Amino acid sequence: MANGFCCAVIDRPPARPIHSEHTMLDPSVYADSFARDHLPPFELWPLLRHGEEQAMDYPKRFNAAGELLDTAIARGWGTRPAIRSSDGIVSYAELLERTNRIAAVLVHDVGLVPGNRVLLRSANNPMLAAAWLGVLKAGGIVVSTMPLLRSRELAYILEKAAVQFAICDARLAGEWQGAVEAAPQVRTLYFNGEAPDSLETRMTAQSGIFENVIVSHDDVGLIAFTSGTTGSAKATMHFHRDILAVADCFPRFLRIQEDDVFAGSAPFAFTFGLGAMLLFPLRFGASGVLLEQPTPEALLGAIERHRVTRLFTVPTLYRAMTAQRANYDLTSLRTCISSGEHLPPSVFDAWKKATGLTLRNSIGSTEMLHAFLAMPEGETRPGAVGKPLPGYEAMVVDDEMKPLPPNTVGRLAVRGPTGCRYLDDVERQQIYVRQGWNLTGDAFLVDDEGYFRYHARSDDMIVSAGYNISGAEIEEVLLGHPDVRECAVVGLPDAERGQIVAAFVVLSDGKAGDEAMTKSLQDYVKSSIAPYKYPRAIRYLAALPKTDSGKIQRHVLRQQGA
Repeated sequence: MANGFCCAVIDRPPARPIHSEHTMLDPSVYADSFARDHLPPFELWPLLRHGEEQAMDYPKRFNAAGELLDTAIARGWGTRPAIRSSDGIVSYAELLERTNRIAAVLVHDVGLVPGNRVLLRSANNPMLAAAWLGVLKAGGIVVSTMPLLRSRELAYILEKAAVQFAICDARLAGEWQGAVEAAPQVRTLYFNGEAPDSLETRMTAQSGIFENVIVSHDDVGLIAFTSGTTGSAKATMHFHRDILAVADCFPRFLRIQEDDVFAGSAPFAFTFGLGAMLLFPLRFGASGVLLEQPTPEALLGAIERHRVTRLFTVPTLYRAMTAQRANYDLTSLRTCISSGEHLPPSVFDAWKKATGLTLRNSIGSTEMLHAFLAMPEGETRPGAVGKPLPGYEAMVVDDEMKPLPPNTVGRLAVRGPTGCRYLDDVERQQIYVRQGWNLTGDAFLVDDEGYFRYHARSDDMIVSAGYNISGAEIEEVLLGHPDVRECAVVGLPDAERGQIVAAFVVLSDGKAGDEAMTKSLQDYVKSSIAPYKYPRAIRYLAALPKTDSGKIQRHVLRQQGA
């Protein structure tokens, strides 16, 4: 298969009765049918875009890991760097051998059959990359998890995805062992430990050659759990063809070259990181830098040491790195992608001033697997997210799904070669997918030039005394205050006004969160935007609560405020 753009998919056939939904899927080789049995009814699936630019070149049967890795070897890329880390460089040939050995352990040693779910628990490192690919090669379904999850959260994932196997970094065994106490059916393989039956020991007994399990293009390869949401995490299911689609869409937009080096901060469980540091580079013969602890200092050091060309991280880290930029050589960077949170203009401007590089905004979701909007190369619109990526289309609609005129705030609707399929969750599937479109939960507007501009999360819109107020707008203003390091703005219940604007603020070192500071911040907001938007409550924190992927947990702040 060519490594160019080929991510079109066929339109959804007419809806049929729910009991026959699986007749619309191609036959599966999965002995374990759990994933297919728990897909949403077919009539609730999103429409997948179809057009000339997306001619469907994917075969009906293939293995996504094979297309990413075995194909790389066939192209003569075996000696190229595939993974870079603090432990050194892993070539494509070495990664293939490790991956094949892990697949063989799963199938021949512990008895995995196609369709079984395998949970991965590790920070980003070469072994995690090999395990991710090995599970797919063996016909398993990958269930990646955030390294910081606790036993209770892990137990929920085990039950929701009916996990049978796990590959766990022994350094993270504590919380994991608490999670599996109530799930004795789960067979765990540990690595980075001293156990005589460790995964590494088992791998030495296996051959570096493995015959990939060839599955259907619409067999589930990945179950990804959402992060940073209220309530129980949602499990999203993505097919083997979806994995290739995101590896072809965003990279085409970026114009990836074979000598590119990717780096970022997100763990693989946050699919933004999976794409940026594994799928994208492997698809084009490039390499990815994997950091177990992606602090600002570690990320800056990796850029300098590995000569990173493509950087993917969140606005909070760009802001933190800006202050330390002078201590590092960043001249290798060609592209800086921001996602995961709204990109404040103050962060955009500060990074540009410190590095001379333009931050390219983007937005995606776990439900869509990766990004669907981004700022085109060479275009600068501070405050705007950008335009649909190749293969995707988007519009802003009202509650009745009618398109809104330019400069009118509404709900963002997206469709493309990927889409939302929740695991056994019809109620939330009906909310996210309407009339074939994916409703991402974001409030946007489209300006006169066709650029999409973020307004707020739909559930983060603050309605106070009849006014619709964007928390993101207030955050942008507060971040311009010299004494504010970080902040997050949410709405809190109020008997008189319905909601009030509340700001949670992390101050610069040495600054006191007293009454004088509160008045200073409130006056600063009033002088910058409409006075009715000012934060009536300001609370000072040592740090904002965040997910493992770096997103601010606004629902936690709302709970604290209440």
